[in-house]
Amino acid sequence: MRLRRPECGLDASCGPRGSPRASGQLCLVPPSPVPTFASLLLFIHLAAAVVWVGGMVFAHVALRPAAVATLDPPQRLPLMTAALGRFFAWVVGAVVAILASGFGLIAATGGFRAVGGHVHVMTAVGLAMAVIFVGIRWRAYPRLVAAVADRDWPAGAAALGQVRRWVTVNLALGALTLAVATLGRGL
Repeated sequence: MRLRRPECGLDASCGPRGSPRASGQLCLVPPSPVPTFASLLLFIHLAAAVVWVGGMVFAHVALRPAAVATLDPPQRLPLMTAALGRFFAWVVGAVVAILASGFGLIAATGGFRAVGGHVHVMTAVGLAMAVIFVGIRWRAYPRLVAAVADRDWPAGAAALGQVRRWVTVNLALGALTLAVATLGRGL
């Protein structure tokens, strides 16, 4: 439910046609059953963030440790290369969706002057994450692909280590963005 001022709909705490019973009183009104464009943008934004950050968590804390524990480099590195290749294709879409929906939401609310400081922080951190991803996807990952194709396991392990380090940074930035989005409205 959302809180609205006098223009709200009918509710037990509201007077006729949604007017408040007392000046400045808030009315509780159920949201409209028809999603607004901003609601659609927010859904796209959050779904894409879940894909990106959730995928990083899975790859970093589940897939890679399990692969290290059970597979030798000749099996582990091709698996990680293939898994990351599939994941990165999704992340490219997620980054585009996050940036487009985020800037769309900012525009729908009146631009950067109209939004709170937390939105400025989220934008800056999100752009930093996107730049880091570009470095991972188009610098470190091709080195991993080339090393695996050449069966050069030490070079592949080094490239995968570089991917892992930058994913760790992006994962921390993703957690920061989540904290700012949920706790930082007063910024």
